[in-house]
Amino acid sequence: MVRYAKEHKEVTRQRIIQKAGQRFKQDGIDGSGVSTLMSDAGLTNGAFYAHFASKDDLVANVVAAELRAQVEAYDTLRPGRQGLEDLIRQYLSPEHRDHPGAGCPSAALLDEIGRCGDATRQAYTDGAKAIVDEIAARLTPEDPRSARGKAVGLYTMMVGTLQLSRALSDRSFADEVLEQGIENGLAFLR
Repeated sequence: MVRYAKEHKEVTRQRIIQKAGQRFKQDGIDGSGVSTLMSDAGLTNGAFYAHFASKDDLVANVVAAELRAQVEAYDTLRPGRQGLEDLIRQYLSPEHRDHPGAGCPSAALLDEIGRCGDATRQAYTDGAKAIVDEIAARLTPEDPRSARGKAVGLYTMMVGTLQLSRALSDRSFADEVLEQGIENGLAFLR
């Protein structure tokens, strides 16, 4: 009986983290109250503190899980630079731009993460380093450290391009920003 309870609690915790990740990326961290987050997970507010010490604790866990999932998704890409080309095209697509709740936590939450507490910023730092390391390893598998600067440049360019495209009210200009971002991203691969 105890074993079921522990497994059930972990499944419930993961559901809260997953639903909160979608909500945070859609409405922002500050725009997402605990009652909404728990409702999204099909739970009552009272259940929150059985899983998290505070909303800040939840945010740090969500950021870590979102970035970990992003890095794990890279395993589905083709190997090497071809996979990076696929990543650039997927990341800078109108579909990704138009569905922030299902997309990259960096593009959706970066400005808020910078104002979060130490645990969230550390979770973000660890995740961002893992993403940069993955990009660098695909740029130069024989010596990833040599490509670290280029990997940082590509990652930051992609995130900033997506953020800018999302902020624009002129749809054709927003599409132009994405298209130019793809060209700029592909230039990193040459």
